Amino acid sequence: MSKILFSDLDGTLLCDDKTISETNRQAIQKMLDAGHYFVICTGRAIESGRNVATDLGLNQPGCFMICYNGAIVYDLSADKIIDEHSIPVEDVFKLFDCAKKAGIHVQTYQGNDIIALEHTRDLDLYAEKSGMSYSIKNDIVSALSKEPRKVLLADFDNTGKLEQFRDDNEEWTNQHMNSFFSCKEYLEYCPKNITKGSGIKVLCNFLNIPLKDSVAVGDERNDIPMLLTAGCGIAMANAYDDVLVIADSVTENDNNNDAIAEVIENYIFNDVKIGANA
Repeated sequence: MSKILFSDLDGTLLCDDKTISETNRQAIQKMLDAGHYFVICTGRAIESGRNVATDLGLNQPGCFMICYNGAIVYDLSADKIIDEHSIPVEDVFKLFDCAKKAGIHVQTYQGNDIIALEHTRDLDLYAEKSGMSYSIKNDIVSALSKEPRKVLLADFDNTGKLEQFRDDNEEWTNQHMNSFFSCKEYLEYCPKNITKGSGIKVLCNFLNIPLKDSVAVGDERNDIPMLLTAGCGIAMANAYDDVLVIADSVTENDNNNDAIAEVIENYIFNDVKIGANA
């Protein structure tokens, strides 16, 4: 029976230098050749995630992607969207307005571009890390041709502004959106009730795979919903403390030492008992 592995990208599948080890690459190919499925799960935009998948050779049959933290479920081989969700524009406008007043960099996405109102150091650092291009617009209203899938606030100086912003705006944002930290520098807002976990349900249903036959692995707080949703949720050895607490198991190796190959061998091919390493 086919199984499906959902893997976070940064800090999980990718090493710190944004490469993938040959051992991990071979392990993924082995599971694909055996008829299993491999899914990249990322908060990144679809264009950024697709570029990484192509570079890794993960655009072959059996490869899928959940991006924008669940707002898009994507068939990498067929190059088509399976499921998508967006944030109402009025909520996007309000987020931009509140972030600007708080002195925090804020951006969203249209097509292949990051959309921002100002050119900031945070924007440059994000663009460098994601490999995406950006456009600076005079106002967010005219910049959007359709509802975005995500809004991101960034603070690479870790001043505490993001935590304060989330607390100050929690009452109204919780009514309309999901919010979470994908890392300490990024506070992300996505469509209501949409997470990497909801993406797992969509894709398992699409492929007719029972949730009990799904495995998810990740390291950050935005990975928690998918670890709780999958039949087996595995935290990376290098995972954030909140992730370690909720996981069924923890890898022995970290993202720089072939942890994905470890997960594939133990949980896709050998059915290691859940919780054996926890």
